Amino acid sequence: MRVTRGEVLDVAVDLRTNSAIFGQWIGEYLSEDNNRMLWVPPGFAHGFLVTSETADFQYKCTDFYAPEYERSILWSDESIEISWGLKDAEKPLISKKDSQGSCFEDAQTELKLYY
Repeated sequence: MRVTRGEVLDVAVDLRTNSAIFGQWIGEYLSEDNNRMLWVPPGFAHGFLVTSETADFQYKCTDFYAPEYERSILWSDESIEISWGLKDAEKPLISKKDSQGSCFEDAQTELKLYY
């Protein structure tokens, strides 16, 4: 992942149940100024928050897009405790798909069908 205009907080969560860091997350600010990139390997959930007015966010995938296997974890799931850097009353603009995400525990059950 990389950002060529603006800035995002890019987050990855380890969904590999046999991993020593299962359920943990990492977040990095990617921007046109810092030129950082983030690689999210298979077996990780991925999400991002645009922290600038607008952003151009680019990424490559390891395979063809297969929406029938796509899953969404609720961005605000308290069991993962992702620190999105939002102020107390601040509410991000969330897509309909992302607002209907599963909780982390339910997503684990769904993923076992595919891994």
